[in-house]
Amino acid sequence: MPFKNHVIIALTALACFSCSHHPTPASDVRGSAESVSIMTFNVENLFDTTHDEGKNDYTYLPRSAKNSDEHRDRCNLIDVKRWREQCLDWDWSEEVLDFKLQSIANVIRQVNQGRGPDIVAFQEVENFAVLDRLRTQYLGKSAYLEPVLIEGNDLRGIDVAFLTRLPVVGTPALHDIDFESISERSRADTRGILQTDFRLPDGRILTGYNVHFPAPFHPYRLRIDAYKSLNKLMKGLPEDRVVFAAGDFNTPAREDQEHRLLDRLVQPHWLIAHQLGCRGCKGTTYYPPKEEWSFLDMIIVRSSTDKAGNWQMDNSATRLVNDYPRQRDERGYPRRFSHSPLEGVSDHWPLLIELKLP
Repeated sequence: MPFKNHVIIALTALACFSCSHHPTPASDVRGSAESVSIMTFNVENLFDTTHDEGKNDYTYLPRSAKNSDEHRDRCNLIDVKRWREQCLDWDWSEEVLDFKLQSIANVIRQVNQGRGPDIVAFQEVENFAVLDRLRTQYLGKSAYLEPVLIEGNDLRGIDVAFLTRLPVVGTPALHDIDFESISERSRADTRGILQTDFRLPDGRILTGYNVHFPAPFHPYRLRIDAYKSLNKLMKGLPEDRVVFAAGDFNTPAREDQEHRLLDRLVQPHWLIAHQLGCRGCKGTTYYPPKEEWSFLDMIIVRSSTDKAGNWQMDNSATRLVNDYPRQRDERGYPRRFSHSPLEGVSDHWPLLIELKLP
């Protein structure tokens, strides 16, 4: 796809710039050379208004592009009634997209006196262009560099991506998850793990992993495979490397209680931000049918890097970013994005951490 080539060219140019120049002075990166803020944010279907070849993005098109029998036939193949009706009836216009982008930007600007976090790990982004539009038209004063996004194989076309003010070092990579056993239908609904190296203000390297694990309606064993793949990647890095993983881990509270996924697969290797900080936080998502709060969205920091003289997570700074009025419904729960009427932002609340030099 031409779009994929665009992304690769942009990433290559960015990587070459980072490798061939001296580390950016801390004053050029952010106000403080001793603190770096990181946010994870599932933006719930951030699509542009045009069709990308090979992607199942037909719901997110203007009504003028939905008049053909071919389009109606595609939509009628969708099993879930609500999703089928959205595919048939939604007018995903420029007005809708503008509302969506402006709302996302307003959420991000709640951090760091309106500049936003130093690094944002996004999930559910369609392509480089729509994220770059967010960066340039809605977050222009935040001074983010070009997005880091590598097109994956998810059938819907949703990808993981980074926005960052920290310079990118080397070439980012998208790693496939090593599933022991998975159906082709389930595989089409999965995303890879995006690895990106950032230059910290003191010149050291920060490795970030951005994840969007298989959804909870898939067998929990797929999420076990995803955690194992992430851990394998982390263990291949130098022991003194500062490492974080952020994203939508799709592990509901009830599933974790039943199968102890965090106890067995995360806690032996990582510090879990919301368990160490975020006092009073119930979760990043709420599932009404089971009246269940969950931290589907997490940020974890490799525990072996939490040593004297190295960058460490400031537990007191960990928090949900959810004070923008459009983020909450009348009950105080996350308000998912609504096409008609235009309201809400996402069914996920962002989570924020800070890394600091001791």
